[in-house]
Amino acid sequence: MRTRRLIALALAAALFTASAGCGGDEPPAAGGTVPGAGTPVADPAGEAPAEPSAEPVDGAADAPQACTLVSKDDAERLAGTPLEEPVVAGQSCTYTGPVSGPTAQVEVFVGEGAKKYLDIERQLGHEIRELTGTADEALLTYEAFFLRKGELWVAVRLMRLNDPQENRAPLERLARTVAGRM
Repeated sequence: MRTRRLIALALAAALFTASAGCGGDEPPAAGGTVPGAGTPVADPAGEAPAEPSAEPVDGAADAPQACTLVSKDDAERLAGTPLEEPVVAGQSCTYTGPVSGPTAQVEVFVGEGAKKYLDIERQLGHEIRELTGTADEALLTYEAFFLRKGELWVAVRLMRLNDPQENRAPLERLARTVAGRM
């Protein structure tokens, strides 16, 4: 159990470090974005910069938005603490705890990212149990749930510094709510 927490903390640290960006000294490519700024850079040829797309990256145009499936209120109930406004990236939505604490994060993935996360959990041999009566396929771990309706996958992950056993019931309740929104 302790090893699992250390792995989770190491993964969280890696994600936070990676998301902080490593802009380096290289200038942005023409028509690209300034690292970490999220603002399109004008193309020297005079063409307008490309605007970031809110379209799902795996082509599932009819897939629901991650932050629509799990609202900020839902995420705060799950985490048991106030959370910051969500950060949306492609088909994911992340709610983090305030820098003043307590440590908490809720991540929502829609589409291929959700299925990939489940595949990794299986490869790592993590305990996964079925959650009946919610979706075509519904699975629950100590820190996440995975739902499939038709071809659409959704995953929600909770990161807290608590006994993971305490998270099962809140995750199960939210899984049933999210399944109804899919």
